[in-house]
Amino acid sequence: MLPWKRALRPLAALLLTAAVALVPAAGVAQAAAAPSSGWNDYTCKPSAAHPRPVVLVHGTFANSVDNWLALAPYLENRDYCVFSFDYGQLSGVPLFHGLGPIDKSAEQLKTFVDKVLTATGAPETDLVGHSQGGLMPRYYLKFLGGAAKVNALVGIAPDNHGTTLSGITNLMPYFPGIQDLLTTHTPALADQVVGSPFLTRLNEGGDTVPGVKYTVLATKYDEVVTPYRSQFLSGSGVHNVLLQDLCALDLSEHVAIGLFDRIAFHEVANALDPTHATPTTCASAFS
Repeated sequence: MLPWKRALRPLAALLLTAAVALVPAAGVAQAAAAPSSGWNDYTCKPSAAHPRPVVLVHGTFANSVDNWLALAPYLENRDYCVFSFDYGQLSGVPLFHGLGPIDKSAEQLKTFVDKVLTATGAPETDLVGHSQGGLMPRYYLKFLGGAAKVNALVGIAPDNHGTTLSGITNLMPYFPGIQDLLTTHTPALADQVVGSPFLTRLNEGGDTVPGVKYTVLATKYDEVVTPYRSQFLSGSGVHNVLLQDLCALDLSEHVAIGLFDRIAFHEVANALDPTHATPTTCASAFS
């Protein structure tokens, strides 16, 4: 493949992520406002089998509906109380969220978790996040008291140690002003670059905090969070999973693993209920 084509692949992936948000407005309204589905139903009470509500945390350029049109019903059909919310909104930018400073987004997560726990009466929640949604909650757990309210964090293709976007971000020093442009207009993107002040502070002293179980699901075909092994965490209570170790035929990349990969979803369910976990295989795509 020509070098310029390799360079365009991560940009194409970002555009695809953004394009996913362009679901017809009627469909979005129906998905978000259907209390009978159990998704964002604040009358939902966790069952004895699944005593913790699940909070879904969308990724960069996504929102609380479009990122979860497949996973939210998947979990709800398995008797979970499921909730999602928007964070990182920028003024004048509809639909595309997760763009504001990540530390401020973590404060929004803190407020939402408190809302869910109050509504459900549960003492703890489980968090499932895609991309930035798997990274941002770690700030909440480490600095905002979230560890006392969260049992488990499941990150789907999270950029836990930042990303170079296949090396594209390494070009920034050669273009004066681009870093300031990112910081001013899309702070979350700057926060996710390898070596950013945000990531340095977040990962200093270890990747995890005591008392929380961590699961990371990665795909070797990820073209956005690169290298893909940088997604994995170190520390106690960590379970790192490469999807291709479970099913060599799984070709999901960064977007697909969070939007519709039922093999990944099966591993999410295992992480949320490890006592009743079942082996994840290629056949899990049909479960």
